[in-house]
Amino acid sequence: MTSPPSSFGGPTPRGAPKHLKPFNTQDIKILLLENINQAGQETLKGQGYQVETLKTSLPEDQLIEKIRDVHVIGIRSKTKLTERILSEAKNLLVVGCFCIGTNQVDLDYAARHGIAVFNSPFANSRSVAELVIAEIIVLARQLGDRSNEMHRGTWNKVSAKCWEVRGKTLGIVGYGHIGSQLSVLAEAMGMNVIYYDVVTLMALGTSRQVPTLDDLLEEADFVTLHVPDLPETRSMISTAQLDLMKDGSYLINASRGSVVDIAALINAMRSGKIAGAALDVYPNEPAANGDYFNNDLNRWGEDLRSLKNLILTPHIGGSTEEAQRAIGLEVADALVRYINQGITLGSVNLPEAQLRSLTLDEQDHARVIYIHRNVPGVLLNEILGGHNVDKQISDSRGDIAYLMADISNVRFSEIKDISDSLQALSSCILTRVLY
Repeated sequence: MTSPPSSFGGPTPRGAPKHLKPFNTQDIKILLLENINQAGQETLKGQGYQVETLKTSLPEDQLIEKIRDVHVIGIRSKTKLTERILSEAKNLLVVGCFCIGTNQVDLDYAARHGIAVFNSPFANSRSVAELVIAEIIVLARQLGDRSNEMHRGTWNKVSAKCWEVRGKTLGIVGYGHIGSQLSVLAEAMGMNVIYYDVVTLMALGTSRQVPTLDDLLEEADFVTLHVPDLPETRSMISTAQLDLMKDGSYLINASRGSVVDIAALINAMRSGKIAGAALDVYPNEPAANGDYFNNDLNRWGEDLRSLKNLILTPHIGGSTEEAQRAIGLEVADALVRYINQGITLGSVNLPEAQLRSLTLDEQDHARVIYIHRNVPGVLLNEILGGHNVDKQISDSRGDIAYLMADISNVRFSEIKDISDSLQALSSCILTRVLY
């Protein structure tokens, strides 16, 4: 075998096996949607892959046509990879979510069909934290209202209900990558920081964890949300929770649009219970830039825009040049490792497995990747036992198991026999051989 160890041995397809042949990286087709950062694009193009880039998301029917031929798709938050779409992606090996969240992908369907999913869980944490700090100050000083008045030609110099943030209490709901960074920045400005999380986490600086969400809401002057979209977080801030907050307090949501009951927030702001709010995410968001944020999208749109001391931004928490470059590099690197080496570290839906890279001195080696259902009686050793297995690792995650094995002194004809034998097992989801 003359192909370098980093070349791609194409997947044995789902369904009937076909003859194996060595693939160059140029055989890999990648589709990148939603204007993926240039740094990520260049990383993938530098591998020799065929990379097609589009600046927008695609309607479902167009996406189905596009996804049928690709091995890799890269998306951000607007593209929805549903079961219907993924079921048409017969060659798809991996999805790259160039963002924090992955709820736009049917992760369970992808795992059951051997499609790995990667994201960037913290590359934009600093950008989101800085936006929240800016919003805290803007809300406390009513800067949005004063700026809008000046744009209309109105001079309104007031100090009533305008505050310094020093000495005020910031309540952080969700003390992960963003929440903990925000904690440090807020404390540096003289704020007292409390946080609530479903798990016990080490406090940074002088911040402290409170036992319940209700405790945080009752104590905080500013409440900021940094939680994922889960059944237990949807509408976690509604009328009952807003009633618990201090009179004249502030609410910030830069997490997921489903977390806040917007209609309840509108009522709380109209009554004066909540003195100001900042929203960067919404239950329904437009698929493209334009004049789409209206009542047709969310029935309360006009009522929301009529409120004072309310900051509305179009899901830009992580939209900085630094964050998008970091995300582009992180996800692209994960995709390259998976395509070229089968490494699943960082995958959100497959077991995480890693073997060291094959070197140029290991020309007679092959790497077998076997994704299978995690059931008793998977007789892999009977298939691999007749070969010199240099190293091997296997792990499972729920119903899915992932095996990597490097075999030395192997001939091409033996590679096909191994692949066909694995593919014939009733537990098989997907077989790949890299050589």
